[in-house]
Amino acid sequence: MNTFSPTRREFLKTSGATLALAAAGLQLLAAEDKTAAAPKRSIKKGIMWGTIGLKGTVAEKMQAAKDAGFDGVEMMSHMSGDEVLKARDSVGLQIPSVCCSHHWAKPLSSADPKVREEGLDSLKQSLRDAARYGATSVLLVPAVVNKDVSYPDAYTRSQTEIRKAVPLAEELGVKIAIENVWNGFLLSPLEAARYVDEFNSPAVGWHFDVGNVVNTGWPEQWIRVLGKRIQKVHIKEFSRTKRDKEGLWKGFDVSLLEGDDNWPAVVQALDDVGYHGWAITEQGGGDTPDGLKDLAARLGKILAL
Repeated sequence: MNTFSPTRREFLKTSGATLALAAAGLQLLAAEDKTAAAPKRSIKKGIMWGTIGLKGTVAEKMQAAKDAGFDGVEMMSHMSGDEVLKARDSVGLQIPSVCCSHHWAKPLSSADPKVREEGLDSLKQSLRDAARYGATSVLLVPAVVNKDVSYPDAYTRSQTEIRKAVPLAEELGVKIAIENVWNGFLLSPLEAARYVDEFNSPAVGWHFDVGNVVNTGWPEQWIRVLGKRIQKVHIKEFSRTKRDKEGLWKGFDVSLLEGDDNWPAVVQALDDVGYHGWAITEQGGGDTPDGLKDLAARLGKILAL
């Protein structure tokens, strides 16, 4: 009987094709698994309390925010806790974050020990307010550098005071979230990451403000450096063109999606670092019900990019 006996070359050719097909199949399965496992973007829409320009009670302002399409409100500290809770529960909004009310007036970097003590007390009260409202973080401007307060002093003083609040933050389960603002301090993402890491506590993170970075840098780069340190995100627009033509602060006088924030790059960076949480707008225009609806709609467009 004649039987087929493949040559070595034919065997290798056949085996190679089989292995190539198998490898391609494994790659396809891996790609499908990766796609299936990729988490859907989960970011809720919030608005900062001071951005709601309507007159009215806490409940009325919260209702206006909800009617506009927001999921939550970032409250200020040192408000009437009972009134805030009653409004939250009656309206049905969440409070994801609390902004420390006194960090500008009583900075933790002050040369005056009494001012620093008052600033620390304010931070601790903010943490208690946040815990009571169900918020998971407190927005803190950590220090201010100026002609009277040097950069090194601002760094060491603010860290010393914040460390005193870390045990309370850990006990309450509320994070202290440092924000990047125009305070002459923590001017690069590498330094910002180092500042947070030096606390060696999961209770200290970052509250990233997109618009505040555009004047001197690129938000998407900050996001990738800060990564998992980011607790909340502030959504704000900035126009370099208006800054150059009309003055520095005029850069903020522009609607969302009409400035120089590269929003597709920003949301892609948030996806890349696995951010799921809150995008809280701190943008002008919320002085009327229609203005609030426009803010919510524009924020929604950004998050859908």
